[in-house]
Amino acid sequence: MSLKYDVIGKCGKSRLGILHTKHGDIHTPCFMPVGTCGTVKALRPEDVSATGAEILLGNTYHLMLRPTAELVQKMGGLHKFMNWDKPILTDSGGFQVMSLKELRKITEDGVEFQSHIDGGVKHMLTPERSVQIQNMLDSNITMCFDECLSWPVEKADVEKSMRMSMCWAKRSKDAFENRDGYGIFGIVQGSMYKDLRLESIEKLTDIGFDGYAVGGLAIGEPQEMMFEVLDYTVENLPEDKPRYLMGVGKPSDIVGGVLRGIDMFDCVMPTRSGRTGQAFVRGGFLNINNACYKEDNRPLDDKCQCPTCKHYSRAYLHHLFNAKEILGYTLLSQHNIWYYQDLMRDIREAIKENRYKEFADNFFKTNKC
Repeated sequence: MSLKYDVIGKCGKSRLGILHTKHGDIHTPCFMPVGTCGTVKALRPEDVSATGAEILLGNTYHLMLRPTAELVQKMGGLHKFMNWDKPILTDSGGFQVMSLKELRKITEDGVEFQSHIDGGVKHMLTPERSVQIQNMLDSNITMCFDECLSWPVEKADVEKSMRMSMCWAKRSKDAFENRDGYGIFGIVQGSMYKDLRLESIEKLTDIGFDGYAVGGLAIGEPQEMMFEVLDYTVENLPEDKPRYLMGVGKPSDIVGGVLRGIDMFDCVMPTRSGRTGQAFVRGGFLNINNACYKEDNRPLDDKCQCPTCKHYSRAYLHHLFNAKEILGYTLLSQHNIWYYQDLMRDIREAIKENRYKEFADNFFKTNKC
């Protein structure tokens, strides 16, 4: 194993930790802004760093198509290419196996994708090729290649998919190049079926990974079902390894995930919401497109210290979105990522002070997000 993870504090099942990588330390619980194509949409890497984010997420499938992993490697790796000197985690392309199901063909060997960009070129993504691409990108945390299924789904289909993903996990681990400060995470699958989740965990821990992700959640099931799966999944994961809940999510999902022992999160929600006019604020969210903000001179959130809240009014932001000005997307996305990082800072402080259960209870009572 090439990554070191220290658990430095606990409050119930919630943990404080530090994940040490070649490009710096990551304090957990943490939220990773999503930079799918080597960019967090509408923001400069410097702006993302200023929010307190310590790690970004990139995507193997998208970077494989453009500009290509070969070009990124030639340019010195993804850190240098996108001007981000902190850690990077890369999704393996497994999510696209689900999201681009009309453009792919699955075999035991891997997945053949028909490019969503030009429609004509086909690309074969195997566990070995996925890991090779992530290595070429110089990703600090490589994710094993897997298949993610949406909900609802029949148990027989989940069983077949999970066992294929476990074979792919072994092939991914075998293809991984061990380097100091770099690591590879396994991904627990099994949908909403407890016995399949536990079987997946057993197979992954037998292989041995630097960290363990919980995949196949927040893909159609209600929140209470997701939390139920986490209750029995997380308690069976190794105590000395980081735990990552993939693609999640809403602020309340994060608070509930930490309550159950999750250490790492990612989601496109802060920037996607920012581009549609939705701002996360203490207590919930607001839609800046609404006419009630036309003459509102207040900041989005008077408790937020982000540049958007310090310098711009709701009225100005409403104007930007009404005029379809790109600056509006930038300012709201910046605020939303800042909100998420503030939330993670508050979470870590509550764990440190041994009051996380009270923090979570209050959050669920007072927040509508």
